[in-house]
Order: sequence, then C-alpha cells, then structure tokens
Amino acid sequence: MLSFPEKIILVFAILITFFAFFHPVYRKYRIIRSGSREDRFDHIIKRLWDTFNKVLFQRCTLRNERIITGFMHVFIFYGALSFDTMTLNHTMEGFIPNFYLFGHSDFGLFFSLLIDIFAILVTVGVVFFAIRRFILKPKAYATTLLDSGIIYLFLIFATFSYLYFECFAIAHHPGTERFAFVGTALSGIAKSSGLSEMAIGIHFKAAWWLHILIVYAFIAYVPHSKYFHMFTGPFNVFFRSRRSLGELESQDLENSETFGIEKAPDFTWKDFLDTFSCMECGRCQDVCPAFASDKPLSPKMIVFNLKKHLLEQRLALYRKQRDKIPPLIRGVFTEKEIWTCTTCGACLHVCPVEIEHIRKIIGTRQSQVLMEGKFPPELNSFFRNIETNSNPWGIGFADRADWAEGLDVRLMSQHPHAEYLFWVGCAGSFDEEGKKIARAMVSILKKADIDFAILGTEEKCCGDSAKRLGNEYLFQMTAGSNIELFNKYSVKKIIVICPHGYNTFKNEYPALLNLLPQFSVEEKTKIKRLRVIHYVQLIDELLQEGRLPLNKKIEMSVGYHDSCYLGRHNGIVDEPRNILKALCENSLNEFSQNKEHSFCCGAGGGLMWTEETLGKRINHIRVEEVIDSGSDIAVTSCPFCQTMIQDGLKDKEREDIKVKDLAQMVAESLED
Repeated sequence: MLSFPEKIILVFAILITFFAFFHPVYRKYRIIRSGSREDRFDHIIKRLWDTFNKVLFQRCTLRNERIITGFMHVFIFYGALSFDTMTLNHTMEGFIPNFYLFGHSDFGLFFSLLIDIFAILVTVGVVFFAIRRFILKPKAYATTLLDSGIIYLFLIFATFSYLYFECFAIAHHPGTERFAFVGTALSGIAKSSGLSEMAIGIHFKAAWWLHILIVYAFIAYVPHSKYFHMFTGPFNVFFRSRRSLGELESQDLENSETFGIEKAPDFTWKDFLDTFSCMECGRCQDVCPAFASDKPLSPKMIVFNLKKHLLEQRLALYRKQRDKIPPLIRGVFTEKEIWTCTTCGACLHVCPVEIEHIRKIIGTRQSQVLMEGKFPPELNSFFRNIETNSNPWGIGFADRADWAEGLDVRLMSQHPHAEYLFWVGCAGSFDEEGKKIARAMVSILKKADIDFAILGTEEKCCGDSAKRLGNEYLFQMTAGSNIELFNKYSVKKIIVICPHGYNTFKNEYPALLNLLPQFSVEEKTKIKRLRVIHYVQLIDELLQEGRLPLNKKIEMSVGYHDSCYLGRHNGIVDEPRNILKALCENSLNEFSQNKEHSFCCGAGGGLMWTEETLGKRINHIRVEEVIDSGSDIAVTSCPFCQTMIQDGLKDKEREDIKVKDLAQMVAESLED
C-alpha cells in the first residue's frame, strides 16, 4: 500500500509516538515507585478475576448513581478497545497491502459490523459528555476543561477519520465492505458523486495517513491527560484494598520515624497510583456530605491536587530528597479540608477505579495530631477525657454501669462464661438517649433467653473516634486495654449497639494485633476468631427463629436511616428492614438516599465531638429527606445518628416527627 519512502516515514512516526507515550509513562512510574512500601500482591488469582469482571464488563461504571453516564462511558470504553484493535490493523496495512487482522473469518465479518456500531456510539458518548461538561456544567466536571475538550476532539477526529478511510477503502477495493454498514453507505455516496478512480485512490491514501496520524497524536497525548486512567485504572482496581470499606490501617508507632502523612513520601505507592488513575468524573464529590454542605472538602480535589503536587515534586521524589518537599498542609491540602471529612465512605463506594480517599485524609490528620499537636481546640477535652476516663464526656468509671440499675444485669466478673458480652459503649453508658437503647436491648436479650453479661466499670471506649480524629496513639492504647479484657474473660461473642464500635471491633482490632507484641499467638488467634454482632443482626436472627414474639404493630409511617458504618461500610442493609417489616403495619418509607447510598448524619469521623462551623449543617440536609419522606417516625440503629437526626429535626422545628432507635421499637412491641 505504501511506497518505500512512506514506510520509512511510518516507521519514524511509530518510533516518535512510542517515545512520546512511554517517556511520560516512565516518569509517572518512577513517581509511583517512590512511594513507601505496601503489600498489595496477596490473592493474585482473586484480584485478576475481580479486575477482569469489573473492567471488561464495565461494572466499575455501570452503577446506579449515574446510570446514563455509565452507559455513555461504556460506549467510549468498548469503542476505544475496538478502535485500538483497528489501529493495529491500520498500521500493519501500511506495510502489508490489503491486510486484515481477522482474515476471512466469520469473526472478521462481525468485527466490521461492530466497529461501525461503536463509531456511532462513541460519537453519541462524546456529544453527551461535551454537552454536560461545557453546557450543563455540573460542579463535578469543573476541572481540566481544556484537557477534556482536547480528548473529545481527538475521539471525534479519530472516529470520523476512520469512517473517512473506511468509505474510500471500500470504494477503492470493492468487495472488502464485509458488514461495515456505515462505510458501505458512505462509499456508495462517494461513488455516486462522480469521483474518478484516481481521485478515490488519492482520498484512500490521504484518509489512511490522516487517521493514522490523528491516532498516533492521540496516543502521544494520553499520558499527559486524564484519559491515562484507561491504562492505570485497571491496575488500580487490581491493587484495590481487600479490607472492609470502613477499616483504617493501623500504624506501627514503635518503628516509625514519622507519624501519619506529613509529606508526599509518606504516602504509599498505591496512593500515588490512585492519583494517576482518577477519571475526574466527580462521583466522589457528588456524594460527599462535606461538599454537599458547602464545606471546603472535595474528595476529588484531594486526589487532583495531590497529583499536581507529585508532578511538581517529581525530581525530589526520584532522589528521595524528603527535606526539599514541602508539607502537605497548606502546600496541598488545607486544615479546613482535612477536618471536615466524616469518613462516611460514600466517595470510596462510588469510585469506579477504587481510589482510597479516606486514608489520605486521616493520615494527614494523624500527622497534624501526633507530630504538630494541631487539631480543632474542642478536641483537647475529648482526647483528655478518653485518656483519663475512657469516654468522651469524662464521666468517672464508677458511673459506667448506672444505666443498668434495677435491671438485674450480670457482670462478666460475676459470670465470666456468658455466651455473649453485651458491649454497651460510651453512648449506651452515659448519653440519656443511649441509655434507653441499652435498657431496651437488655429487655430483648432477656425475652429471647440470651445468656449475656456486661463489663460494667471495666468497659472502656472502643477508640473509633480517636482513630478517625488522627490520635492513633490513643486508639492503640485504648484498643490494647480492651483486647486484654476480651482475653481475660475469653470472650467469644460480642453484641454491640453502636455501628462504630461494631466496625472497630470486627475490622480494626484483628488487624491491629500484629502491632501489639504484648499478646501471645494464642491470644491473638482468639481475638481474630471473635464474633462481633450488631444488635440488628441478632434481632433479625431471633425473629427468624421465632424467639421474639412481637405483640404490637406500629401503625404510623416509618422511615429508616442507614448508618454509614452499618450500611455502606459493612453491608448491613437488609436486617433492619426485615425487622421493620415485622414491626410495621404499613410499608417502609425509603428516604431518597438509602441503603448503601445513604446520606451521612454528620457525626462520623469523630466530628460528633467537633463544632460544625463551616457551611450548612450536614444533619440538616439529611433531615430534609426525612421530612420529605412524610414519615411519622425516623428510625435509627446508631446512637450518633439518633442524636444528629433529633437535633436536626429540632432545628427545623419538626419535633412532631419522632426519632426512635430500632431496639427501642422492638422492645416496646414485646411488651404485653
């Protein structure tokens, strides 16, 4: 097809494209390698299979929060794969006349049909995204407008130049149309236009060169653009965290020179890979309660600004010159950003490429707390109260079991072989509404003839808030004390009220054990086998077994608020709904954001203990959904959520809507 000089030119074009693509790729690879070590190579086969499923079948983008956008991305993704295949064919055709990758096979006929279909679908997808980005202008799409425009133009030019080539390839070589219906139709128009054979041949050669040069230019541009996620995204999915969504890693405080994330080198290589995998789709920002309430935090911008910082500091990162790299706070992130995250996990849940936003934010908090001593001033009393009295209010240990007065509840010290340890938690022990939940649970457990006991004055804070507020030292000190208690009484099963305690005991205590040398292998094994149960799981089981005779039905309309740490972080969404179906005469009112997409109450991430002074109150946004649902009762299964929704309804002067914990409702229904 090409003359010898043209082949030489093509070879040079290939070499230039190769260098232009791989030079920036290598630069980013070196940045990723400069991150601190982290093992993400476990369960290789499982990782490969999950990546194959999520990427090839586009399960990463076909999610229910952006269905139409997901399909448009699918059009472009499969279109890109198809056109990449044809780029290989197009290149080989320059050296081998009439080359066709699939020969005369039936698949070759099918692929010719497929490529024309995707030419149309890619055009539809690009037009859709261009309209959204440049006309509708949602906040999620506010970054890199020029880059987006260049990518859209490349996609359109590559598609149209291919159809231009296909048109004249069929016209120049009749009988090669296969099932290419668009190319066949266009070639018919070209032939009927009166073009001579020579003119068709010139168009054929010009179209070939035009398409190949546009595609090669696009390939060279990709590593400089957000489109690079097409290459890094699958790797990021492969190396995704296999931990529970709500689990935060624990730091080896004994062997660390720095605590938390002070500068870029403190991040791991996976954190760096996250930044180069970001699609800038803004899904994380759309669902972030801090962003929705006009606070300065955007999880998207956390990742976006970190990527810019890494590229700016790449030479220092290559050379391990930590002293030349500025701190992240004020250089990349602001204090207002890192202290407004509720750790609700909505950003992690919706991210198509499994970016881990929360640990970057909490890591920065750790550095501020442990190395700089900088944190919101109201946390001074919180940290002091946890350290001295092991509860956020600073109430003395002697009062911890006062809530159980008159209930004839046994202590673990009196009944060390109880089947269940009922972990009451700080809210259940000291908060007035929390005490009602604890007392309700006692009545339920007794009604079901459950063998249980409490720790009483021996119980301490679980440490969830301390950890998420960046005080890893305080968390590990608290967790170590609790683990000693569990081993002292050989605890095998724990029932908890609070989803935060549930998440911490179930996911973070077992992972922490490797950093606690004071425990023997046998003791660590026992803790790892510990069964942690949130009360909604237990009640659901008891109802299914017929061990809880519900005597009263609720006739008022009921809406259920999913706690982030119960629903999204740990997947417990069906159990509370099963209970409410058994309790209620009428069907459950679902809030507009529910189950794994529930909107945060605003108390997570330790923010229950800080002042919410920026923007709109997060709980106000949530209670607006409660009000709009028309529910008479808002049901919760978390003491934090109960407090925040009660306060929000009070602020909105809608105290006619009652807020009840699910355990209280079950206990009331058990009364004769």
